[in-house]
Amino acid sequence: MSDFERLHIGLGYDVHAFAPLDAARSLVLGGVQVSYERGLDGHSDADVLAHAVADALLGAARLGDIGEHFPDSDPAYAGASSLGLLSEVTALIARAGFRVLDVDCVVAAQEPKLASYREDMRANLASSLNVPVQRVGLKATTTEHLGFEGRGEGISAQAVALLVRDDMSDVSGNGNDGASGASDVSAPGDGASDVSGASDVSATGDASASTGACVC
Repeated sequence: MSDFERLHIGLGYDVHAFAPLDAARSLVLGGVQVSYERGLDGHSDADVLAHAVADALLGAARLGDIGEHFPDSDPAYAGASSLGLLSEVTALIARAGFRVLDVDCVVAAQEPKLASYREDMRANLASSLNVPVQRVGLKATTTEHLGFEGRGEGISAQAVALLVRDDMSDVSGNGNDGASGASDVSAPGDGASDVSGASDVSATGDASASTGACVC
């Protein structure tokens, strides 16, 4: 297996609607409790960012999606920490022979403002992924009042993950014990800035009763 064949890319996307005001749910993004009057609706803590990253990892490793591993029909995951679930996904892909090289994410929300929470979110995600924080990129943006995010009905997140396969087995099923180690694949540089100030927003929106797409 060549070095390039060891590289796998995955894309994750998740969306959650805001819960009703009387639900008294906390807004959790990237494992950080964000100060806001409404939280996101979901079976777990509804951390849309952590869910998107988890799906990106699972997609890259070809291991299905977060709903298969943590179904909303299982009461064990009611109110679960999505960062904890992300750590479980990281362990799962490691058992399959993969490790994380780099992750980049974007959160789309008309409100609240997220700039002051961004570095804590990056640190939390990096810890769950077992990588240095420099390998986790995170941006936040509004949608200029377009779509459900722009109407203040919910929040979406997207993530892309780059994994490297560490085991020496040939993906076609043939043994390849003589292949060189995956350490030949270099990790991304740690010096580049990967955040922007686009998350400063001020518009408001009404709550929606729509259901979030993520089973968690």
